Order: sequence, then C-alpha cells, then structure tokens
Amino acid sequence: MKLAIVILNWNGTKLLEQFLPSVVAFSKEADIYVADNASTDDSIAFVNKNYPEIKIVRNAENGGYAKGYNDALKHIDADIYCLLNNDIEVTENWLTPIIDTFQAEPNTTIIQPKILDYKNKNLFEYAGAAGGFIDKYGYPYCRGRIFNTIEADEGQYNDTIEIFWASGACLFIRQDIFNALDGFDDSFFAHMEEIDLCWRAKNHGYSIKYVGASTVYHVGGATLETISPKKTYLNFRNSLFTLTKNATGPIFTKIFIRLVLDGIAGIKFVCEIKPNHTLAVIKAHFSFYYHLIKVLKQRKKLEQLKIKTKYYERTSIVMDYFVNRKRYFKNLGK
Repeated sequence: MKLAIVILNWNGTKLLEQFLPSVVAFSKEADIYVADNASTDDSIAFVNKNYPEIKIVRNAENGGYAKGYNDALKHIDADIYCLLNNDIEVTENWLTPIIDTFQAEPNTTIIQPKILDYKNKNLFEYAGAAGGFIDKYGYPYCRGRIFNTIEADEGQYNDTIEIFWASGACLFIRQDIFNALDGFDDSFFAHMEEIDLCWRAKNHGYSIKYVGASTVYHVGGATLETISPKKTYLNFRNSLFTLTKNATGPIFTKIFIRLVLDGIAGIKFVCEIKPNHTLAVIKAHFSFYYHLIKVLKQRKKLEQLKIKTKYYERTSIVMDYFVNRKRYFKNLGK
C-alpha cells in the first residue's frame, strides 16, 4: 500500500521549520510531499535545503485548501493520500493503525486520527477532535468538541468507530475514491470542503472511520485565525453550500430554518460586540443566495448518486447545546 503524505503550504516557512521534523522522523512508511500554493516566502528554498528527500509540487496559484489539493494531487501517485496541515505534529507509530485499518477494511475510504491541541496537549482540538458528525440542518460537531466546548482527552475516545466526516487537518483518503468523487469543490476555497467531500462519499455508501490509536497535535488557526471574520464568512457560506448539495429530502425547509438559526447567530455576535462577524454571516447568506441556482444544479447532478438514508444523528445540535445545555458528546443520547 503506497502512502503519500501531502502537506499544503502557503508562506509557511516557520511552520515547516517547526513541524516537518516530526513528520520526517515518524513517517518512514510514506513518501512526503509539500504542495506549495504559490508562496512568496522562502518555503521552497527551506525544504530543498533542509529536506532534500521531500518532493515538492508547485501550484500556479493560491487556490486555498480545496483547489490547492485538487491541483497538487493530480501530480502524485499513491494508493492512500494523507492530507496534512503544515501546523501538525505527528507522533511515533501514528501511521500503523491507519494503514492496518485500510488494509483490513476495503470499504473504509476515509480515516481521521485523534486530533489534540498542540498548545494544550491534554485537550482535543477544535478542528476534528475525535471525529465529526452533522445535524439535520448541516451544523457540524465532533466527539470531544461541540461548538466552543472542548473536552479533555481522558482516553474516552481511544476507539475506532464510524463517523460522518473527517477533519481536513489530517485526512487519509484512498486515491481512487478521491478521484471518483472529483476531489474537493474548488468554489469553497477553504473551510467545510472536507465535510462536503465526506458527505458525498457517504452518499455513495462508503465508510469513514475515526481511529483513536493514532494521535496528532494541531495548532489550529495558523493560516486563518479563529477570530477572523473571513473564517466566519467561509464557514457559514460553505456550510449552506454543503447542506444544499448533499442533504436528502426536501431542501428548502432546511434552508429557511438555517436562515433563522444563522440570524440568531448574527444577533449573538452583536451581543458579544463582534459586529464584523455579524456582517460576515450576512455576507455569507448573500453569497449563498447569489450562487443558489448553481448549487441546486450540483444537487440535481448528485441526486441520482445518493443512498436514501438518514444522514444525521441529531435533529438540531443548536437546540441541544444552547437550549437543552448538552455540552458534551456523551450527553447527546440522553
């Protein structure tokens, strides 16, 4: 099984300097690539000088996460891709349980390891934690993280289970499935594109797993800060894209309920004195409605491929969290 670790980079010399050593030291089973998104710093020179064994793929432009990986992976041949953020520290033997799972389970097409916080290593990290799920209205949440409530890692998620989506911070996928799904949706640029990809995989009947025997540590927000209004904009807009493209059943009721719930989120940002984030939510909706006909055409094209099963475990994670005060994953079944 040929494995390629592909690290997408844009002006990330300092991050490569900090995090490449662990990847090189603990990834002897894999070929390592840096996919550079037209950096203007000395990223490529740094890798060539210090890690001549690492292969470099140069993208012609900064197409963000989605287009960046789509462009780069066309030039990389492997059975399994590991899409790895440049702000991730890996651990010894992190690849072994992942490879074992792929070899034992032919229908498992995407895998995520346990993702902990690099800055506070006993906590789960926001982007992926212990595997992702989604509610009826397209709001994502994770084992180990629901909205801004982060759990400590006490071994409660050391299992291997079926999940709905895997984090793009560290995502393993079979090459043939990535190609069959036409990769990421370029229009997303960044954020939520991995959920869209996983949802399309689910609609084809493929299995997505979380493997808790493998651990990585993620800085998070190293490219686009968590407090950035642009991140808020991309998350809200791309979430609407993802829901509309992939959800089974009538879609317009879901879109209307999202309008209401996102409006409440905008009001909450005002109350928190974050008017730029409120504006970002409004801009996200205007962009979504502007692109709605295009997204509905994508939905129609994908419709014939969907397996008609319920895609969500919770009707509304927003109600669970904010109204019913269920802040931890273990409470959701109650």
